[in-house]
Amino acid sequence: MLTIYGIKNCDTVKKSLKWLDKHSVDYQFIDVREQPLEKETVLDWLNELPAEQLINKRSTSWRNLSDDQKALTDNNQLAELVAEQPTLFKRPLVKDSDGIHCGFKDAQWSKRYL
Repeated sequence: MLTIYGIKNCDTVKKSLKWLDKHSVDYQFIDVREQPLEKETVLDWLNELPAEQLINKRSTSWRNLSDDQKALTDNNQLAELVAEQPTLFKRPLVKDSDGIHCGFKDAQWSKRYL
C-alpha cells in the first residue's frame, strides 16, 4: 500500500488522490497539516532523496525563508525546517515498496502503480 504525504487543499495532491481512486489503488493519505511531520520522518526522506528533489524551491514557503535557511546543507537542520514548515516539500510525496517519490505525473504513475 502507498502512503501519500501532502496537504488536502493542494491541487497536485487532489489530482493524485483522484487518480489513485479512479484506478483503485490502495493508499493511506497523511495530511501534514493535520498530522504534523516528525523530524525523523523527514530525515528518512532526506537519506533517500537529495534535498534538491525533496525541497520545493518554487514555493512561497521557500521564498519566505531567510538566506541562512536557504543555504542549509545539513540533513538534520533541513529535516527540522521541513518538519516545522511542511509546505517546503514537493507534493505529493509517495512512499511505496520502491522507496520515496515526489510529485505527480500521470504517465509515471501509470507505469509504477498499474
